[in-house]
Amino acid sequence: QVQLVESGGGMVQAGGSLRLSCAASGRSFSLSATGWFRQAPGKEREFVAAIRWTGGVTFTYYENSAKGRFTISRDNGKNTVYLQMNSLKPEDTAVYYCAAGIGVTAVTTIGQWNYWGQGTQVTVTS
Repeated sequence: QVQLVESGGGMVQAGGSLRLSCAASGRSFSLSATGWFRQAPGKEREFVAAIRWTGGVTFTYYENSAKGRFTISRDNGKNTVYLQMNSLKPEDTAVYYCAAGIGVTAVTTIGQWNYWGQGTQVTVTS
């Protein structure tokens, strides 16, 4: 089993920044990808960004609205993945969930991910 704990959410004004963290514990050595999803009130959970590693090569993926504003990164030594979010907009307001998986290929597909964190609230005010 793998446990994921998110942190770093909060309230920020439009144009501001936040950095989310996702710390993995347990059998984290088995993981090959970590991603971030978000869910706004009344909406479905949607993909934000992911980082996948295989054969010593790392790949990053972003949802269109996140490109150029968000950056996903990984600290292997700390088993932690970060999501740096800059130029935040009110429409970024949501609960952000960390996800981790084994053998993930379609990173935008929720069913591909094996483990989920409890979520952290991000609120962007105008």
